[in-house]
Amino acid sequence: MPPMQSRNPVLRHATEQAKSDAGAGEGALAAEGRAAYDAATHGSPASAAPAAPVTAAPSSSGAPSSSAAPSNASAEQLQEMYDKSGPYAGAVRGGEVAMTLNDVIVKTGICFVFLLAGAVVGWQTAFSAPWLFLVAMLVGFGLGLANAFKKRVSPPLVLAYALVQGVFLGAISNWFNTYFAVEKGLQQNLALQAVIGTLVAFGVMLALYTSKIIKVNGTFTKMMMVAIGSYLVIAVLSLVSALFGFGGGWGFYGAGPLGIVLCLVGVALAAFSLCLDFESIAQAVRYGVPERESWRMAFGLLATLIWLYLEILRLLAIISSNR
Repeated sequence: MPPMQSRNPVLRHATEQAKSDAGAGEGALAAEGRAAYDAATHGSPASAAPAAPVTAAPSSSGAPSSSAAPSNASAEQLQEMYDKSGPYAGAVRGGEVAMTLNDVIVKTGICFVFLLAGAVVGWQTAFSAPWLFLVAMLVGFGLGLANAFKKRVSPPLVLAYALVQGVFLGAISNWFNTYFAVEKGLQQNLALQAVIGTLVAFGVMLALYTSKIIKVNGTFTKMMMVAIGSYLVIAVLSLVSALFGFGGGWGFYGAGPLGIVLCLVGVALAAFSLCLDFESIAQAVRYGVPERESWRMAFGLLATLIWLYLEILRLLAIISSNR
């Protein structure tokens, strides 16, 4: 059965390149296999041509690996050995170092600095320059699409996305806080509660993923894609209905208990999408994709966290408005 092809273009390219780089080593293995087959079928091991020695894949330091695959190794063990010592494990290709987990952490941290800087601007100009909120929303949407579909990742575009989305989040957070403090008389910081909720959800999902309680496989990914697509359709219909005043301006989300359930579904989908991001990062590290791809991973993680924050903020706002 042929191996399953990844739908991720970065990982698929890395896999194809790995197969190409490993072509020379496969010739030696084929020669050894033919010699062993001839010896077994003709019963003349002494007359068989000596097989070419198979040299272990070099490690990242340039020295051949001293470990060899045991004859009784399982498929999982062989895959793990390949991931650790494959042609792209920590290698330098064309002067570019392979991506590591630390690279993703650093790039994500940089993106959050830009996000927070934009949030400060958005918070301060939420009412003095409301047009900036609308511009940030539209530009952020465009930059999100550009980063998602751009073949070669662009760090400036990723940072621009983080900055503009920060302006959008800062403005809408201030608006929610002010509306419920003035109109509803509720002395509570919804934005702070949403931030705390986002951080807690992130920590919980990371723990569930690293402990293997949640296993991201093909079935999980397909279910998530179907669920997210369905939720997107409902969200668009809800937006249209909200324009006509349905649900008190909240659309389907303001339709009583059903709206609360819909909000919870949105929060759950955004939270579980973090596991997809974690798995994408883990696979990219295993395949040794170029270091610049850490910006793409940071962008994906940032976009999911923004989605999660907005879902939690809306849930808190609807619950508060029903009091």
